[in-house]
Amino acid sequence: MSITESIRYYLPELWQALAETGIMMGISISAAIVLGLPLGVMMYLTRKRSFSLSYESLNLLVTIIRSFPFLLFVVALIPVTRLILGSSFGPIPASLPLSIVAISIYARLTEQVLLDVPEDVTLLAHSLGVDRWQYIRSFLLLEARSGLVLALTTTIVSMVSYSTVMGIVGGGGIGDFAIRYGYQRYEYGVMYFAILIIIILVFILQWIGNLTAKRLDKRK
Repeated sequence: MSITESIRYYLPELWQALAETGIMMGISISAAIVLGLPLGVMMYLTRKRSFSLSYESLNLLVTIIRSFPFLLFVVALIPVTRLILGSSFGPIPASLPLSIVAISIYARLTEQVLLDVPEDVTLLAHSLGVDRWQYIRSFLLLEARSGLVLALTTTIVSMVSYSTVMGIVGGGGIGDFAIRYGYQRYEYGVMYFAILIIIILVFILQWIGNLTAKRLDKRK
């Protein structure tokens, strides 16, 4: 069977794998934005103090999650995933460990981006007498929006990579498709085709992120 014929034969499974990857990506990236961004802002604000128990606790938690080998992290969370969702198989249960990692990555990147915001912005906000929420929304995040988009893009690309191993614990996805229908069945053309799809997907996501960040960059 030729490569083209093999791809056509496995096309329904390929579409299902792409849908599973989309579910995992959608849930984990949404979690990164909704929870990771505020967590990163909180870490930035508490970091500026000489010593903050809140920052040290958050910093330790984020560091542990990011340094934990991802596959072992997924396996270790299987009982928790089963307890919360009733199952540890499928793209939605697989999204739980992905979401936790995405939150920690984006929180750390958000903190680093905010640290690069000029001190003049903070001084200006204080001179205008704005409250904490106005400072965060109208000064801090506005000034750092381009960097935050790039940080989110980096997080998304990382999640694409992480999602490819979720098939080991029954999460499915394009990585599972490449291994199950390509490598394990000696259909190497199918495997390389799936890898090509992942590469193209990463390039598109990176291009969109770079373009959006460039348009939001106030320095341009």
